[in-house]
Amino acid sequence: DCAVSFIRRLRENGKKILFFTNNASNVHEFYLKKLGRMGFEPQPGEIMTSGDVTAEFLRRERSGKKVYLVGTDQLRSEFEESGISLSDGTDENVDIVVTSFDTSLSYRKLERACTYVRRGAEYFSTHPDLNCPTENGFIPDSGAIAALITASTGVKPMYFGKPYRETVDMISEITGEAKENM
Repeated sequence: DCAVSFIRRLRENGKKILFFTNNASNVHEFYLKKLGRMGFEPQPGEIMTSGDVTAEFLRRERSGKKVYLVGTDQLRSEFEESGISLSDGTDENVDIVVTSFDTSLSYRKLERACTYVRRGAEYFSTHPDLNCPTENGFIPDSGAIAALITASTGVKPMYFGKPYRETVDMISEITGEAKENM
């Protein structure tokens, strides 16, 4: 209740609001509805995920590169809508491997990711969280998947999401607010 009233007061005082989550497994509409049910009354454009930051980085800094994604179908759709060229895992080589939370994780996906990283693909992860809280307790999250790939390949990913600089830079850019004012 205190968080809802705090956000309401910020809005009443003309402050910009941005809800950020490291959870890259769902689309913005999901978070709009979830936060709405909680009483926050979020508006379109006030939601950002670690998947958004990762996709924007790929568009800006690795345009045209072939990406192998280990993530949910929703994240895959987001990447495709952003114009990122995705591999289905049948390519001999890819330029970049991106891992994230993935409820359809399979040994095949892990094998492909490790093979591509060993062959020289850059390695990124949407966020470092080891565990994802659920109603039934914690389940492995993006950081746990990245740890497995790192253990197998010896390569650590570049992480996005909280608390990494790329996320703060993008929030600053989108809101037009200087980082020191956030």
